[in-house]
Amino acid sequence: MSREMKDSGIPWIGEIPEGWKVNMLSSLFDEHKQKNKDLSESNLLSLSYGKIVRKDINTKEGLLPESFEGYNIISNGDIVFRLTDLQNDKRSLRTGLCLESGIITSAYVTIRARQQLYSPYYHYLVHSYDVCKVFYGMGDGVRQGMNYSDLRRLLLITPPLAEQHLIATFLDKKCSEIDSLIELQEQMIEELKAYKQSIITEAVTKGLNPNVQMKDSGVEWIGDVPEEWEVKKLSKLLSFKGGFAFNSDDFINSGDNQVIRIGNVRNDLLRLEVSSVYISDDIAIQAQKSQLEKGQILFTMTGTKGKRDYFYTLLLKEEDFNGKKFFLNQRVGCFVPKNGVCANYYNYLLKDNHILDFIFLYETGTANQGNLGIESINKTILQYPPLAEQQAIADYLDKKCGEIDELITIKQQKIESLKEYKKSVIYEYVTGKREV
Repeated sequence: MSREMKDSGIPWIGEIPEGWKVNMLSSLFDEHKQKNKDLSESNLLSLSYGKIVRKDINTKEGLLPESFEGYNIISNGDIVFRLTDLQNDKRSLRTGLCLESGIITSAYVTIRARQQLYSPYYHYLVHSYDVCKVFYGMGDGVRQGMNYSDLRRLLLITPPLAEQHLIATFLDKKCSEIDSLIELQEQMIEELKAYKQSIITEAVTKGLNPNVQMKDSGVEWIGDVPEEWEVKKLSKLLSFKGGFAFNSDDFINSGDNQVIRIGNVRNDLLRLEVSSVYISDDIAIQAQKSQLEKGQILFTMTGTKGKRDYFYTLLLKEEDFNGKKFFLNQRVGCFVPKNGVCANYYNYLLKDNHILDFIFLYETGTANQGNLGIESINKTILQYPPLAEQQAIADYLDKKCGEIDELITIKQQKIESLKEYKKSVIYEYVTGKREV
């Protein structure tokens, strides 16, 4: 028999069981502040993807203070909120449950139960609020940040204590099962990506005929190549086109002349919707030498120092333009194929790990910012098959990689479905619409 329900008075919650209460957060939790004086605590914690995780206090990565004395000491059962930059970041998960003693930046708001409550239940509840984007309508100011004085007025629902335990315990088990299924799909995606890379490497470096006669290329890191192949410097095969030094004042919000910036080229995909900026026809005339055409290869030249996965290549196709004109910004480069060159073959070849090893020998920049100069890239030695064979290899890889990408897409869709299912399970149980 279904239990009696009543209106909670909270728009994003709707109905709750008859015996449940509604309270302001401040009647259930206090803000917790305890500075790390004399560095009494050194277990550095961070809020990451909705979880409080340990972080190496000696790490050089990220922005860290000169001293951790101003950090907040938190304990098991505390709930942490990251309520800064609500205006610009609407995707991050902003709440987490602390499971151990440690320190966390005081820029976050930490709350601690002021009466007998079961914090894991409230962690799931505010997580559900987070997923419903409740916090984004509460902030104010230029950065749309919030502090405890804003948060204290948030309305929370309060089941009986025993039911809080039952719900949280059930959700721990259920969410763990869903997370395992997500992890399995993610593992299969990584295996498919590795398989795809192996197919690309084999085809672009050895050709499609497993019985072909091989010869020494004369280049140690390339090794043997098919007998009819040559090797040449990249500069003999591809011309370089650099980006235009646009001023921020040049950019407008819409138009037919889109500027391709480094954020628009990622994971070998053209992401036109990411931070889109455009230029007027007058500026486009000035930047004419940086205009892109189909059949050219985009690549990124700047990223995190020492991390090769920021070097993405992308072959521009007719359908990418869709009536628009593209112009290169700085930090993004373009290769233009010369005569006797199939751009699609070299788009695949530039993904080979051995070639990336060579290119990144010449990486420059600071500890956090790596740069690839065209002078060193141009020195890279590349395989040079006959043109007809380049085209055959590219056509083969288009087909094989397309099949693998379809499988990856199916796995990604399963992950999204599981994530949505997890959100709905948490919401249904923490609001009492389904009973444990």
